[in-house]
Order: sequence, then structure tokens, then C-alpha cells
Amino acid sequence: MAPASFVSFRSPTPCPPGLQNMLAEKVEQMMEWSSRRSVIRMNGDKFRRFVKAPPRNYSVVVMFTALQPQRQCSVCRQANEEYQVLANSWRYSSAFSNKLFFTVVDYDEGADVFQQLNMNSAPTFMHFPPKGKPRRADTFDLQRIGFASEQLAKWIADRTDVQIRVFRPPNYSGTIALALLVSLVGGLLYLRRNNLEFIYNKTGWAMAALCVVFAMTSGQMWNHIRGPPYAHKNPQNGQVSYIHGSSQAQFVAESHIILLLNAAITMGMVLLNEAATSKGDVGKRRSTFHLTIRPSFLSLRSEATRFPRSPRCARRVGERVVRGCRRSPAAEPFHGGERDGSPAAGHVPLEQNEPVNEGICNVTLRQSELPNYLCGSSESERA
Repeated sequence: MAPASFVSFRSPTPCPPGLQNMLAEKVEQMMEWSSRRSVIRMNGDKFRRFVKAPPRNYSVVVMFTALQPQRQCSVCRQANEEYQVLANSWRYSSAFSNKLFFTVVDYDEGADVFQQLNMNSAPTFMHFPPKGKPRRADTFDLQRIGFASEQLAKWIADRTDVQIRVFRPPNYSGTIALALLVSLVGGLLYLRRNNLEFIYNKTGWAMAALCVVFAMTSGQMWNHIRGPPYAHKNPQNGQVSYIHGSSQAQFVAESHIILLLNAAITMGMVLLNEAATSKGDVGKRRSTFHLTIRPSFLSLRSEATRFPRSPRCARRVGERVVRGCRRSPAAEPFHGGERDGSPAAGHVPLEQNEPVNEGICNVTLRQSELPNYLCGSSESERA
């Protein structure tokens, strides 16, 4: 009979009395601060003692920000408002406990904390777990997700298993605006009750539809959902950026720029159509055409040098095809050349049977010998 095997279970090591007292004091202090304010303000010393130093059996969410007016960080103020809504929702909920605390570290009150964490941007949200160091997922992806309270609550639930239901204070501005709009429309219909032909005005409905299209295509709905700042000012050099550097985010100013560009393009097309179909003065029609089309051609011409050219470009001269040749930017303009039987200076004459190297070559060609330009390598390709 095989001998019986025994499995020993090691009981958890009890926390020393000194550490237990220290932990109890830290939790009591954090609860006292939370009873006063939903978001606990911390400097460098408080951060190192209550967030970084053990022992700790609670999670801490920290917002690193710069709220002082001289910093001119508009996105920091907007993120702080959403953070306050989330912290208040947790503080005044029935599930509130000492397992989670919300804190904030301002750059002007804890610059050493920013240096310790190698942090050079604000606002930033980080989660510090009860044990161990923060991982990559403990830093909130602000650029991709945004800083709405609901998004922060989902991130906290993923990191701490604490479910927070966001309660926003009532905002009656939308209701008041809607009531004013309905009153305005109702008053207008009452004053024009004997003449309602304007309701059937196609131009008015078309303008209203275009306004909706411009707003939707410029990203106004994304701005309403994510709440991005209008622009960003670099605190180091004071430069204001109206275009976001990431392809997954944008500023409000970006939407306004796109809206104006779309409106200008649409207006140009409408003016061009009106100029082509109207029976007015020919000079006005030509002026409208040049004002709408010529700037487009000029912009394309200025951008043409940035596009890659075809590596094999052929020019038909009489009955022969010159392959792989294009005019060098340093070459002289076409002026006829070879008037006295000698090749023009800086050009290479082509004989009938002389092979042509692929690449750039300077060739003097008569204007009468340039009926068209071909992109190919032979007569069969042109056909």
C-alpha cells in the first residue's frame, strides 16, 4: 500500500503591527480628505507617502494636470470638469468605499512628481494599484478615447473592478435653447400666416441641407461626443496649433477650417454653374470662370513638382520616338536651337541612329517638331 501523501498549505504572512497601524492611519486620512472633497489635491510629499509608498490596500486614480491660468491649458480645465463629475458620482453613490480614491497633482504644486514619472504632458490619468507598479494599461489613452466621464468610468472598471455610474448635474441650457427656437419659429409662422410661400422655397431648404452636410462632414458630431479643445498652445514656445498631430483626434478649429473649405468649394461650383447657364454679360461669365477655376489650376501647378513623374516618358519627333528623355530643370527654354547648323550651347544633339540613355538628357527640339507628348516606350504603346 502506497504511503499517504500530505499537502501543506502555507498561511499568509500576517502584517506586522507597525505596518497595520500605518495602513490604518493612511486609510483614515484618505477617507477624511474624501469626505471634504471628492478629488484629493496632493503635492509631492503627499503623493509619495499615500500613493507610492507601501503599505497600501486601496487603488488611487491620479490626474496629472496644469490648472494655473498662466499655463493656458484649456484642455486641462475641460478634463478637470469631467474628472470632478466622475469623482462626485463615486463619492455620493451607495457603493462608495475605501477601496478607491480620486486625487489630482498639479504641475505647479508637484513638479518633482512629474520629473519622477518622466511625464512631460498634461492632462494624464494614471491608476496606481494596491500592489505592484503601474503597468502600461494603467495609463489612460487620452488621445484615442477622450476624457469623458463615461470613458474614464469604463477604464476604472477594467482596472479595479469598481463599477461607477456617472450622474451628471442637470443642464437646462439645451432645453432653454430648444424652447427659444420653437418660439421663434412659431412667431415667424404666425406673422406670416397669410403668406406661407417661403416654406416651399427650394433655395432655402437647399441652404439648410447644405448647412447640415457641412456640419456633419467637418466633424462637429465627433466634437460633440469627445469634447476636444478649440486649439492647443505650446507652453514652451507659445505656438498655437489648430491642427492636431494625430490622425485619431482633432481640434474644434480643425472642424471650422474644414467647414469653411467645403463651403468655399460648394460656392465655387454654384457660381460656376450659374455663370455657364446665365444669359448675362460674357465678360462677367469669363470673370466668374477665372475666379473659380484658375486658382484650382494654379494650386495644382504648384503641387505638380511634388508628385512622382513617369520614369519612361517619350516624345514623338517626326517619325521617331525619343525614349527615356525628359527636359532637365537646368536646361534652357526651347528656342528653336541648331539654327546655324551647330547644336545649341548646353544641349546634346540626337542623331537618327544614336542610342538614347535612360534618364535625363538635354535635347534641343524645334517647336514644330513637338505635336504631342506620349507616355510610353514605343509606337505600339501610343496606339
